[in-house]
Amino acid sequence: MDPFEEHRAHLHAVATRILGSRAEADDALQEAWIRVSRADAGEVENMGGWLTTIVSRVCLSMLDARRRRREEELDAGRLPDPIVTAPAAAPPDPEGEALAADAVGAALLVVLEELTPAERIAFVLHDIFALPFADVARVLDRTPASARQLASRARRRVRSGDPDAPTADRAVVDAFHAAARAGDFEALLAMLHPDVVLRTDDGGGALQIVEGARAVAGGARFFAQRRVAHPATVDGGAGLVATEDGTAAAVLRFTVVDGRIAAIDALSGVARVAEVDLGELGLTTDAFVLPE
Repeated sequence: MDPFEEHRAHLHAVATRILGSRAEADDALQEAWIRVSRADAGEVENMGGWLTTIVSRVCLSMLDARRRRREEELDAGRLPDPIVTAPAAAPPDPEGEALAADAVGAALLVVLEELTPAERIAFVLHDIFALPFADVARVLDRTPASARQLASRARRRVRSGDPDAPTADRAVVDAFHAAARAGDFEALLAMLHPDVVLRTDDGGGALQIVEGARAVAGGARFFAQRRVAHPATVDGGAGLVATEDGTAAAVLRFTVVDGRIAAIDALSGVARVAEVDLGELGLTTDAFVLPE
């Protein structure tokens, strides 16, 4: 059996945990396979470790590129395209997912997004997949002591995160939806941090920014009555996708701090939303109809 195929389930699990997206993990494995096919593996003693190193390096490059792309997009007046999945999407690769399912979940994904690429690699490889620091160091092109320090720093940040954050965030966002549906302005205010910021990208080349709870609550009625808002996971946190006549017309990502919404990033308009990969999102009839 081809060694790459023999280890594919494990490699896919590693890439998924590092990148936070099964679709991006597929891309990483494709690139890794190309690199492996061009390399001489004749003297490789630990095939699994060697392949994990190659996949991890590909993922590191992708994380670096993702961060640069997001910075460039914000400078250009665009919100980065989010990763959108169903709130409880079933994994297509149960064997690979099972390797880490009991060690990491949606809550950890949210925290991992706050780490640097090197911290994320070190934490995932060592703390989740038990890769020795000597091997982690080779992936990162650093010393084992430096790799250990990166993992330790990441571990402290992970432990300081709220493991129930995604569940709590969803409850807050659902309450916000309910208040919008009822047209309850005071309830909307209660869900919003006083300094909440709404950033909207409609593809026009400039972000529309609204600040303050009263202004954001007043603008919540941008959800037209003809739109249906479906719960979704956006970049690992609570979000929604709004459809209009069956076509996705808005994607929203909510940042919740201490039980209140501190920021909303919104992609608006059919053309702008069409640029986002919604392939993993299974829309259901369990949705919120928001008021005019």
